[in-house]
Parts: sequence; structure tokens; C-alpha cells
Amino acid sequence: MEAPADLHDILAWLREGRWNAAHDHVQRHEGLLAAWLHGLLHLQEGDLEDAENWYERAGRRFRQRGTFEEELARFEAALTNGTAP
Repeated sequence: MEAPADLHDILAWLREGRWNAAHDHVQRHEGLLAAWLHGLLHLQEGDLEDAENWYERAGRRFRQRGTFEEELARFEAALTNGTAP
């Protein structure tokens, strides 16, 4: 099995609509940022139950989230700054 892609690459794939590739690789990561990104993927997909599960794993409040675009911007800022959610 190949090594998982970097979270930056996975974020780019999410933005490009390459959901399957992004989901395949994010599943290979652990940690709060990976869990948040996993939640974002399920949010984009419309699977709110799985999205909420991954948000909880990331320590984020799913029901207080912003729009999808706001969440992407917050995630990208956290990823760039290397800060946990």
C-alpha cells in the first residue's frame, strides 16, 4: 500500500472534487486535523451522520459549524498554522 498523501494534497483534492482519492488517503491519517478533514469530506458528500462523527473525533462542534466554505477556510488556516482544531 502506498504512503498516505499529505493533508495539503488531500485538501486540494477535496477542492478539485476528487472525493474518492481524498477520502482514500484521509482514512490513513490519525490526529485532530485529519479527523476534521475527514468530517469535511463527509459534509461535502452530504453524509451528515458521518460528518458529525468525524467532527466529534476532531474535538469540533458540528452543530455550531459555519458554511462549508467557512469550514474549509478555517481548516486551511489551522493546517497552515499547524494548530489543532
